[in-house]
Amino acid sequence: MATKIRLARGGSKKRPHYSIVVADSRMPRDGRFLAKLGTYNPLLAKDDENRVKLDLDLAKAWLEKGAQPTDRIARFLEAAGVKPKAERANPKKAQPGKKAVERAKERAEKAEAAAAE
Repeated sequence: MATKIRLARGGSKKRPHYSIVVADSRMPRDGRFLAKLGTYNPLLAKDDENRVKLDLDLAKAWLEKGAQPTDRIARFLEAAGVKPKAERANPKKAQPGKKAVERAKERAEKAEAAAAE
């Protein structure tokens, strides 16, 4: 059975609250799970200690059993020092889009024209 450490959503509309759970990868997002490892409340401030509550010993045990964390959970585990920091390859994220490049080019042309006059 392929297990994943992932988020299960709770809370009402526009007031999310997540449980960090270990579940079979074939189960639905909010469906049956094997173990609850902690909670995540995105509405709290980023520096609040209650934003992410995670049982690190239990998480380590599940990782040793072969459970695969999702991207968000992997970031939580990296911040807690349980998992080594992974290199993320997304070189295009910091580059501007096509329209932004075109607008910048137009501004540069207008500035050159204004400077030439």
